[in-house]
Amino acid sequence: MAPSEIMGPRIVIVDDHGLLRAGLKSILEKNNFHVVGEAEDGRTAARLIAKLKPEAVITDISMPGRNGVEFTRQIHREFPNVKVLIVSMHCESRFVMESFAAGASGYLLKDSGYDEVSTALKVVLAGRKYVGPDVAETVVERAVAQWLSESQCQLPKISSREREVLQLVAEGKSTKEIAGSLYVSIKTVETHRRQIMGRLNLPNIPQLTKFAIREGITSVQ
Repeated sequence: MAPSEIMGPRIVIVDDHGLLRAGLKSILEKNNFHVVGEAEDGRTAARLIAKLKPEAVITDISMPGRNGVEFTRQIHREFPNVKVLIVSMHCESRFVMESFAAGASGYLLKDSGYDEVSTALKVVLAGRKYVGPDVAETVVERAVAQWLSESQCQLPKISSREREVLQLVAEGKSTKEIAGSLYVSIKTVETHRRQIMGRLNLPNIPQLTKFAIREGITSVQ
């Protein structure tokens, strides 16, 4: 059995606060992780990683010399098998998104507690992503805001009645059937359909149907 298997996964801790490093090291080693190195900044840490070959690195975003996002990008590029877990005081969505885009496998806040760091490490070492509960809330809010922004780019161009017509057309209803369902004239349905296709720049019914399915207006395949 290899030494790393006996001692547990090899971890390097990178943070410019000595007390935090000491606290992390203590709790991690109680949870069968092997802290093989510590560093105060990204440049020193990069040399340690090349030498010690850990399975994972715990790092902050705010560090002297090089911020954690750039450091994460370097690690992901030079040591692609090393997992990076960000432990930061920053909960803003842009820091979270930038970290994952740079190659991080996990992100949680410093006030999450040491035990959660152990949990996060187990998850990322298993090849999955980890997002702390407080961070997850921020990510969801960002995703919802982005979705609303993107969906409003097209759907607000049509009225609620036109949306009804769009759904019924996509579901294969005839003009007469739609008119009967909505209690309007056939001419009104034809006008709505023409306006929908014009506003959404959809040249024909098949394209209109694809649009309705993509936007979740109908589930008809």
